[in-house]
Amino acid sequence: MVWQAQNRLEAAEPAGPLLDKKLKAQITKLYGRYPSKRAALLGSLHLVQDQLGHLPDAALVEVARLLEISPAEVLDTAGFYDMYTRPRRGQHLIGVCASLSCELCGGEELLKALKDKLGIEPGQTTADEKFTLITMQCLGACDFAPAMLVDDKLHKTVTIEQLDKILESY
Repeated sequence: MVWQAQNRLEAAEPAGPLLDKKLKAQITKLYGRYPSKRAALLGSLHLVQDQLGHLPDAALVEVARLLEISPAEVLDTAGFYDMYTRPRRGQHLIGVCASLSCELCGGEELLKALKDKLGIEPGQTTADEKFTLITMQCLGACDFAPAMLVDDKLHKTVTIEQLDKILESY
């Protein structure tokens, strides 16, 4: 046989839990804000990613257990949204808006300049693990195009000339 099926849940089991007691308590506290545990999924994924820096399979399985939903639902959600990173990422996440208004205002040139400066393509991380570059569908800043997000900070009307200064600040 050329390939062999593998149960991802079993493959994802680490030697011990990835989520510590404090993080589990934060996730449990989210329950009260929502009508169901399932509704706390997005917030839970944010908490896990903030602590671990990405969303490994094993952590998704633990979140599923805490929220009493299937791991497949958690995996689907984590894979759907741009703000969640499944593979390990750099210290800083750079998201370049790829919406139509940003594209028309120089977003493609901005992305090309970032790729050249960092020496990576979208979805990759620099060799020093400082930056991970991604494209995002919309940052909600169409009136300030082109826009990019570095971690949680929105940079508006970004020019190629500003890139060095922005990158140096991280």
